[in-house]
Amino acid sequence: MDELELLKKDWQKNNNTFEKKSSSDLYAMLHKKSSNIVKTLFYISIAELLFWICINTIPMFTSDGYKQKLDAMYSDAAFIGITIFTYAIILLFVFLLYKSYKNISVTDSARKLMKNILKTRKVIRYYVIYNLAMVFVSMVFGFIYSSGHDPELAAQIEHFNTQQYIVMIAMFVIATLIFGIVIWLFYKLLYGILLKRLNKNYNELKKMEV
Repeated sequence: MDELELLKKDWQKNNNTFEKKSSSDLYAMLHKKSSNIVKTLFYISIAELLFWICINTIPMFTSDGYKQKLDAMYSDAAFIGITIFTYAIILLFVFLLYKSYKNISVTDSARKLMKNILKTRKVIRYYVIYNLAMVFVSMVFGFIYSSGHDPELAAQIEHFNTQQYIVMIAMFVIATLIFGIVIWLFYKLLYGILLKRLNKNYNELKKMEV
């Protein structure tokens, strides 16, 4: 049984003096835990941003072939636009999480803390939905771009009959779904545990308000 559970147990006692003290201690603990959770979410978002930057830049220095393909892709205005938009959303997400952390750190009432927890939950939920949508957009864009700019792939597709086209599209759809599910599970594991703890804090604060 952790400190929070002990405080809740003591809070239910009939001693009014202790109840007031326990209520104050419980809020302080929930406040600290919520602040630490959002801080951890912020650090994770920074790590994720650095991870994607490394994934996209390191191969440029280790593979001339990859660098040539990347240079060709960045000559396409659509690809540049998608890349800028993607990183802009990630930076916005990082900023919103940092703002949530600062707001929770200076919150002085249970009602405000509950409101900030709800905002943080929404930010995470929208970010995950956005990333899942971008997985499908990126896969479709990558497939269309490759089929039009990769000479070997274009030559193979050119000689496909109807059945082969159907098989190719079916394989692409399956691969996209699998990749999307993997990303969803990744975010569920990465953010899900922390969000559950944040939800638990929210529910405890809600009980205090009642």
